Amino acid sequence: MNELMKLLSLSKPIIQAPMAGGPATPRLAAAVSNQGGLGSLASGYLTPAALKRQIEETKELTPALFQVNLFVPEKREQVSREKLEGWQKKIPLSQSAEPETSEEQDWSDFNEKIDIILKSDVKVCSFTFGVPPVEVVGELKKRQCCLIGTAVSVEEALLLEEKGMDVIVVQGSEAGGHRGAFLHTKGEAAVGSMALIPQAADHVSVPVVAAGGIFDKRGVAAAFALGAQGVQLGSVFLACSESGTSQIYKQQLIRAAETDTRLTRLFSGKPARGIVNQWMEDRRQDEDEALPYPLQNALTKPMRKKAQLENNPGNMSLWCGQAARAIEKETTVEELMEQLCPAGVI
Repeated sequence: MNELMKLLSLSKPIIQAPMAGGPATPRLAAAVSNQGGLGSLASGYLTPAALKRQIEETKELTPALFQVNLFVPEKREQVSREKLEGWQKKIPLSQSAEPETSEEQDWSDFNEKIDIILKSDVKVCSFTFGVPPVEVVGELKKRQCCLIGTAVSVEEALLLEEKGMDVIVVQGSEAGGHRGAFLHTKGEAAVGSMALIPQAADHVSVPVVAAGGIFDKRGVAAAFALGAQGVQLGSVFLACSESGTSQIYKQQLIRAAETDTRLTRLFSGKPARGIVNQWMEDRRQDEDEALPYPLQNALTKPMRKKAQLENNPGNMSLWCGQAARAIEKETTVEELMEQLCPAGVI
């Protein structure tokens, strides 16, 4: 049992990625935690009241630790009226989109969720898209809450450790969903797991968790060989019966190959890896001109919601990593956890 497993009271070094937007249900989080891993709730896109209900429900389903993930609010980019109106014409149903929240509203939402986490005595809290404020770190640590940061570079990992994170998830470019990048880089912030994991592990003193492209016990073993003390997986958990993933989404996952995904900003304004579909193909030439997050995300929400209701994968955001071919059928958390970490291996 390594430092990470002791810190999080794990019998298996497996963390279920906090997938926002519906897949990360209390049932999924509890099932992972009950199998000895760390289940996760995703507060992104939830109201504070909904987050409170999910925490309560998860606690009813498991006595084990689980984490709650928060998006760290970012500074907004200014967009010209001409560019905004241009995208409103391109995105179906965008005229019915709800007004974009302000940066101040985002921080209010963030702080309200932190208050819920503190009052609910959640013992593990993770952050994506940045570093939480020093006062938030202090309050959480007073309650003996373990803090997890997300990095896509060694520079980000070092900053997260400096700012008080107890664990760093290093996200390779193979990972599905949104990139956790928050610092500007001269080149691409899309380093593969094989290169990123050992470099991060060599430069920080806190436990490193590997994320991106891992789908079975071979990937777990490789991550450990590269210096990680645990792994975080998302895509393979999407196909579990306990997840909130729709059946049409699961069908697309099962059909996908490792070459069927790419990074795109067309759905949310942030780089995110998903299965290439009609929307991504139709607007490929506009990729570099996508509006910044969260504006692009707000404008595409009605389109994505309608596509979900109509079982139309062509306009859905089908987040998935490069381990897509490994998703062959719907499974259960128990079956997946045994595949990832057979009894007696760790």
